[in-house]
Amino acid sequence: MMMKTFTEPNLAVRAAAVVLLGFAAPSCTVGPDFKLPELSLAERWKNKADVSDLALPDAWWTLYRSSSLNSLVDRALDNNQDLAGALARVETARAMTGVQRSDWLPQFGAQSGVTLERISASSFGANLPPGIPLPPLERDRYQGFLTLNYELDLWGRIRRGVEAAKARENSAEEQFATQRLVIAAEVVRGYFLAASLDAQRHILEETIALRAEALKLQQSRFQGGLANEMDVARARTEHELANHDLIGIERQRGNAENALALLCGETPASFKLASSLSLPPAPRIATGLPSALLQRRPDIRAAEQAMREANANIGVAKANFYPSFKLMGSGGIESIGAQDFLDWRNKAGSIGPQINVPLFQGGRLRGNLKASEALYRESVASYKKAILTALQEVENAVVDVKGFGRQRAAVDAALSAAKDTSQLARLRYDKGLASYFEVVDADRTVLTTRLLQAQLEGQRLTASVQLIRALGGGWK
Repeated sequence: MMMKTFTEPNLAVRAAAVVLLGFAAPSCTVGPDFKLPELSLAERWKNKADVSDLALPDAWWTLYRSSSLNSLVDRALDNNQDLAGALARVETARAMTGVQRSDWLPQFGAQSGVTLERISASSFGANLPPGIPLPPLERDRYQGFLTLNYELDLWGRIRRGVEAAKARENSAEEQFATQRLVIAAEVVRGYFLAASLDAQRHILEETIALRAEALKLQQSRFQGGLANEMDVARARTEHELANHDLIGIERQRGNAENALALLCGETPASFKLASSLSLPPAPRIATGLPSALLQRRPDIRAAEQAMREANANIGVAKANFYPSFKLMGSGGIESIGAQDFLDWRNKAGSIGPQINVPLFQGGRLRGNLKASEALYRESVASYKKAILTALQEVENAVVDVKGFGRQRAAVDAALSAAKDTSQLARLRYDKGLASYFEVVDADRTVLTTRLLQAQLEGQRLTASVQLIRALGGGWK
């Protein structure tokens, strides 16, 4: 280390000149510059969806035209604790980027101290000629200094570190956007599940009322000698089975409501949904092109930022192979005793470059470089997998949207046929041409088909939510 001690009057001028030379020193940035890996994406989707030409809005859940759903999503985005944690991670990453950027600037400080010193009489007296008395061996040393520490970023180590920190910050922001999309999608899916269960509950309540009437009718017929005991038992069985199904639906509905309470950051006791939700019509969704997913999906953008960070860390690891240059300095006042501490003649200081050369590190630098290169390859694999996963999710969602639509059409036709069968079975029973078992079986088929119809409508809407989520949510 080379240090220049200030003993001349132009101390401040010479110190400023050294600092300015540090700022003006030429530098280069080692390590690879980032570029996206080569990808081959299809120009169209494997499955075509029933889509519109309109882009999804940022608040995509408004497409379902439900004010209660809109307010529920807003509550979740304001109060969800996972989202609050993701936002805190964004703020942490921003702060750490500022910490990393501080390495670009000179670090100034101040230090002061009072030291009581005692010199060894034997060691100090050995250097004096014979007969010379010893000076006072105890003294107080007073110091007040300003310090300077500035690293010259000649190889781009600091620059690459800032680049990595900024990528971490961007990744945290994209992860927050991903969490926001997930929370909104889960709220909408939970809402549609609750609405589907409400529709099934309404069907079962109607069925229970009808089966209660049927039970009364069979009991009356049995008392009049027009029906046997088995018909009464069957009517009672169907009535209780419907009650059983209703209890199961109410249990599922309660669990769905509690799940929504958690998403909204509220306790189950304080959270309450409307007692009878309705299912809205499914919107038509524009899927765009497969390549658009790279810009739309926040999880893919987060994976890209992870690649950028890993790439920048390779530059940091390579820069550590080169010598580091620092400007080190201090200046202020130093005196023995406090009486003349502020006398300008007691000024003292030093400034000069410090050079650290990594001659032998036992393989540490090479190991760090290999590790950073391996981490970059891992981030590339994660990025490509994120893209493949996104493509798969979109294709699966399109298949589900189309498949549930076709299933719903088939169930609608089946329900019409089941109702006709039920009417014919009742007519045959009334004319004595069939047993009551045929009536029960036909009514059970109608109930099962109506419940399936309500389930499919909820599943079709949930599939549309999954398609929107797979596409990256709304965008401007």
